[in-house]
Amino acid sequence: MFIDTHSHIYLPEFDADRSDVILRAQAAGITHIILPNVDQSTLHSLLSLEATNPSWFHPAIGIHPTSINNDYTKDLAWVKDELEHRPYCAIGEIGIDLYWDATFRKEQIIVFEQQLRWAIEYRLPVIIHQRNAFGEVIESMEKYNCPELRGVFHSFGGTPDEAQRIIALENFYLGINGVVTFKNAKLSSVLPDIPLDRLVLETDAPYLTPVPYRGKRNESSYLIFVAQKISEIYHITLEETGKITSSNAQQLFGLQ
Repeated sequence: MFIDTHSHIYLPEFDADRSDVILRAQAAGITHIILPNVDQSTLHSLLSLEATNPSWFHPAIGIHPTSINNDYTKDLAWVKDELEHRPYCAIGEIGIDLYWDATFRKEQIIVFEQQLRWAIEYRLPVIIHQRNAFGEVIESMEKYNCPELRGVFHSFGGTPDEAQRIIALENFYLGINGVVTFKNAKLSSVLPDIPLDRLVLETDAPYLTPVPYRGKRNESSYLIFVAQKISEIYHITLEETGKITSSNAQQLFGLQ
């Protein structure tokens, strides 16, 4: 049994065959899927998917950093309203992304830190996205670090030093996806120094498809290839990998 802690199968890339994608995921032993939001434009399709199977799909609310611009105050008001009016399993995905465009760097930090404060207030975990911005993200995290702040660094692919700074936060996990299967990935040498009880598995579907399907659309059933690679790295069985990482995800997101 496995839990996909990060999947966007509510996006248009799955409109033609979403039912088949779900059936394949269930057949692969996926017991829960966390659905991180992107921005206001994606929430309707996300919640519509959740409504088809609320015990299997779990929505998160947040603003992806690449969606932030000068109108960020309206976006923040919208997130606050959502938090007040219905339950979510997490705040995400949120963070700082300076890879594509650093124009709104200041605004990204403001929005990120406000959502961190709400995570503490509402006692919800955060799903963190960072790209070319680890220093900025970890600075904000350390500023607000407290027992109530917890979550996952989505799509971790960083250095040993970055991994240790995350682990030092105590209540945070590393989200591992298809990147770990790439030949040029350095994760295989980083992860052995990280306890398995600090990892959760994810796909980030439709992105970051693992080997042997790299280059094609990703989907939740492919989580098995991530789990297999983790099993190889830690020299444990696939069943052990599923049990430990699923327990981590259940604890983090409050899943039954």
